[in-house]
Amino acid sequence: MRRIRNILFIMYDQLRHDFLSCAGHPTMRTPNMDRLAEMGVRFSRAYVQSPVCGASRMSFYTGRYVHSHGAAWNNFPLKVGEITLGDHLRRLGMDSWLIGKTHMQADAEGMARLGLAPDSVIGARVSECGFDIWERDDGLWAEGPDGFYDTRRSPYNEWLKARGYPGPNPWLSHANAAIGPDGSPASGWLMKNARLPANINEEDSETAWLTTSALDFLNDPQTDARPWLCHLSYIKPHWPYIVPAPYNDLYGPQDVLPAARHERERDNPHPVYRAYMENPIGRAFSRDEVRRAVIPAYMGLIAQCDDHLGRLLDHLQETGRMEDTMIVLTSDHGDYLGDHWLGEKDLFHDPSVRVPLIVYDPTAQADATRGTVCDALVEAIDLAATFIEAAGGQVPDHVIEGRSLLPFLHGAVPDSWRDVVISEYDYSATPMADRLDLAPKQARLFMIFDGRYKLIHAEGGLPPMLFDTETDPQEFIDLGTSPAHADIRARLGARLADWARRPAQRTTVTDTQLIARRGKSRRKGILLGVWDENDLDAAQLGPLQR
Repeated sequence: MRRIRNILFIMYDQLRHDFLSCAGHPTMRTPNMDRLAEMGVRFSRAYVQSPVCGASRMSFYTGRYVHSHGAAWNNFPLKVGEITLGDHLRRLGMDSWLIGKTHMQADAEGMARLGLAPDSVIGARVSECGFDIWERDDGLWAEGPDGFYDTRRSPYNEWLKARGYPGPNPWLSHANAAIGPDGSPASGWLMKNARLPANINEEDSETAWLTTSALDFLNDPQTDARPWLCHLSYIKPHWPYIVPAPYNDLYGPQDVLPAARHERERDNPHPVYRAYMENPIGRAFSRDEVRRAVIPAYMGLIAQCDDHLGRLLDHLQETGRMEDTMIVLTSDHGDYLGDHWLGEKDLFHDPSVRVPLIVYDPTAQADATRGTVCDALVEAIDLAATFIEAAGGQVPDHVIEGRSLLPFLHGAVPDSWRDVVISEYDYSATPMADRLDLAPKQARLFMIFDGRYKLIHAEGGLPPMLFDTETDPQEFIDLGTSPAHADIRARLGARLADWARRPAQRTTVTDTQLIARRGKSRRKGILLGVWDENDLDAAQLGPLQR
């Protein structure tokens, strides 16, 4: 009998929602992602809670908005005390494992204050988003004049050295670099080199290495002794934009779609938008030669990810594990790739904040929805709720702020499903905040989207932005100061304010417990507001007469 025993939670880094062939891209070919979509449900309107790696991932792992967990940007520690997927699932008898990236920064000060040793079981889990570690590697082994970006030991680098790749940092010199036409090193950081093959055998690349680690995990009888969630978190197609052969030659400039941008976007833009358009990344991706070089490499990275997904799906099929393994495929955010005169992510246009989401449920209840597309408004935090329910638990909605997707998978429409999605961005640690002369508390953006209108509220006394995605699906026309749309801005602003007032920090007491407590203090002798015996019933009066 088909059931959910295990959960394979696959996340790609910086994979756009529209770079899958099943999502309608005219030249990108993703047969294995399409294969998974045919087996499950593709959610076409899924949004992350922040369009930047660290903050987005912490929302996936806690099931809570950034406003709640507080880890609002890369390398902001997730504070001790936040309840994570691992905490929820272990109570239900399911282990929680990590293979790959989290961008988690441990709250070292908080752990020291509470006496949590990092090398203890509890301390290690607190340090790693609640996961037990099969392989942790964030793929951020950049090196500059001030040293390494990530100062921890790189398991991937050590593995490459054992494979015979020379140098102190083969991640930099081989996996993310090429050999130029003249035989000299060609760094993957230089986007002019994006079409060159990475200086590494394909089977030794980051994507192949993590896939092989996942297959080792799946074949290990010790890990399979108990039900598990395995978070397989890939590093690609995130930059540097360089990919090993043969994937560097799969796509070319002819596969690059015209940029979704308009000259009117550069005519008196919103100050925050202007700051990002004019930063080095925005200026670079506004050049057609950059897009012609980078996007084919990005597509090659996706094709490589897709082929290795095929390895996993084939293995699960051959071993019979498709019968009891839920599979989820998503991304932590998108990539502008020159759309809207921007590169990277950070802001709230769909190429950045909207992500692919495919869910395969092996149970018979999901048979009727296989191969379908659901266009409900979905948030990344919904996955935590889905996993808890799939593991047989009841979602603690005083902690988890998302909602389970299982009803959609089983062909039902949940009662009172959300009519807005919300995302946040804290750019206080970026040069753009400096350029705008904003204090850290001012450098924050909030998006609320109701399926048609997308409002971006900016702190710091800055005006809002507003897009009507029905009349302007590519989000070119900012209606943030349009008098004709004042009522729309007021309506969405009020919804955002209502969201901000939710009791998100009351995580130790449930609504059910609160209701049960009502009026109980009188039954325990707290008799406030009593004038005489006539105000009390016999049971309450009894202890006073002893």
